Amino acid sequence: MSTTALIAGSFDPPSKGHADLIGRAAGLFDRVYVTVFVNSEKKPLFSLEQRLHMLSLMCGGYINVTAEMYSGLLADFAEEKGVSVIVKGIRNASDAAYELELADVNAKLLPGLETVFLPSKPEFISTSSTVIREMIKYKKSISPYVTPEVEQYIHSILMR
Repeated sequence: MSTTALIAGSFDPPSKGHADLIGRAAGLFDRVYVTVFVNSEKKPLFSLEQRLHMLSLMCGGYINVTAEMYSGLLADFAEEKGVSVIVKGIRNASDAAYELELADVNAKLLPGLETVFLPSKPEFISTSSTVIREMIKYKKSISPYVTPEVEQYIHSILMR
């Protein structure tokens, strides 16, 4: 039986922690969708298209990973794509509490949809898109937080 998984987020921008989670999920599941979801509560720094492009750069090395964007509910995307597992990275207790609530909601919206939590590796505990946006704002190096291809793309956008 083939298992399709989903890694969902706003990815504004995607981090080395996201890249690690993608690689780990690619090794665990037959097919993985990495999907930029629209979050109306957030004011993103990068457009949906830019975030999708950065994810595509990060996912290019995996034959079983597809980067996409979606503006509806996660459970609807999962149903459309035949996703049976949501993969979430957990950095700390507050991440876990928040993601447990979402897992419950998603399981009620789409019975049978499971959420798998993968703990962040220690080197990614302090890596977040919020930290990266702050580094960008104050013109500090983002190389400790993003993959080289994402860093290069971000610099190309900011140099315009």
